[in-house]
Amino acid sequence: MKIRELSEEDYDLVVDIWSRAGLPYRPQGRDSRERFGIEVQQDTAVFLGAELDGMLAGVVLGTHDGRKGWINRLAVLPEYRNRGIGELLVDHTERRLNQRGILIVTCLIEGENESSKAFFQKLGYVSHPDITYFSKRRSADW
Repeated sequence: MKIRELSEEDYDLVVDIWSRAGLPYRPQGRDSRERFGIEVQQDTAVFLGAELDGMLAGVVLGTHDGRKGWINRLAVLPEYRNRGIGELLVDHTERRLNQRGILIVTCLIEGENESSKAFFQKLGYVSHPDITYFSKRRSADW
């Protein structure tokens, strides 16, 4: 397995993985080709893919704000799950964030996503039920 940085050219493959993995996709907003192209080039991005035999089998979008890192949009194709791909993508994202001086790595998981909660707990992430997440969005696509 090879872990590599994603590029703008990977956009269609990334969207296909999100779709096949069951992740929601907002093509008119934050998940548009244009946004992906902008974000992948920023120094705050750690966008990684896992390749098996030259095929992209999993992806993760990591970011940071200079203080705290975020693991976003972790997805592995269903037929490649339970082979350590997700763990490897998270590990590489954490290490790259740590190399940039980011020592706190977090993730947001929707309440009903029990498998993701269990996955991140297994990796040592701790739930903080006393934290309430708020967001203000330009539109429903963001």
